[in-house]
Amino acid sequence: MRVASMGHAVFAAAMISVGVLGLIQGNFVAVWDPAPKGLPAREVLVYLCAIISLASGIGLLLRRTAALAARVLLVASLLWLLLLRVRDILVAPTAQGSWSACGETAVTVAAAWLLYGWFAIDGNRQSPGLAADKGIRIARVLFGLALIPFGWAHFTYPKATAGLVPGWLPWHLAWTYFFGCTFIAAGLGVVIGVYARLAAALSALQMGMFAVLVWIPIVAAAGPKRPYQWSETIDSFALMAGAWVVAESYRGTSWLAMPRLATNKR
Repeated sequence: MRVASMGHAVFAAAMISVGVLGLIQGNFVAVWDPAPKGLPAREVLVYLCAIISLASGIGLLLRRTAALAARVLLVASLLWLLLLRVRDILVAPTAQGSWSACGETAVTVAAAWLLYGWFAIDGNRQSPGLAADKGIRIARVLFGLALIPFGWAHFTYPKATAGLVPGWLPWHLAWTYFFGCTFIAAGLGVVIGVYARLAAALSALQMGMFAVLVWIPIVAAAGPKRPYQWSETIDSFALMAGAWVVAESYRGTSWLAMPRLATNKR
């Protein structure tokens, strides 16, 4: 076994869950969903994405295959991001769903990128640009940008989002706007480096709370015959795991770290 951190283990478990659910349902789930109906070889890609998720998740837990698994997942999710998610935004730039789906895939890309960086460095492999500091910075910025459409969705669909808030909590609409603001603030914090570690950690906590307080009770009430609810639950779990990996990439950094200002030397 090769477990570098708790976030690493949780992310691997999330990818295994994505793969297993995809094989069971025979459809795109979580980070791969949605996919265009007219996508060439769509049925083949459904199982290919599920197998990549499952194999990568298992591979991340094995010492000899951890770096390779992270790299395979990085390449696959990055291609998905560039070929499908960016395309969707170009086709429908005002559609909130396009931006949110892009953000979900971007979280997986960022987490896989960071994990590959850790394992490549530990194994003394040559990985210019990916495992270097500049590459790690790009992965973190990508994650930060992904959080912004998550937050904006709370303002675009306030009633639908408020309807997901557990009934025992008061002020449903207020919580909707509050968490919309926290997602956006966390994303900006990671992008510009202001309290970035704290922002990433709190975003992981927020996604975890959403899975536990919203989707798990819905799945428990709906039962095993509602694939949409299962997919959304796994999606929240995967997003939390990805955010967890990003937060752990700041190990050794102060929780309240601020970006260093350049100074002119004479």
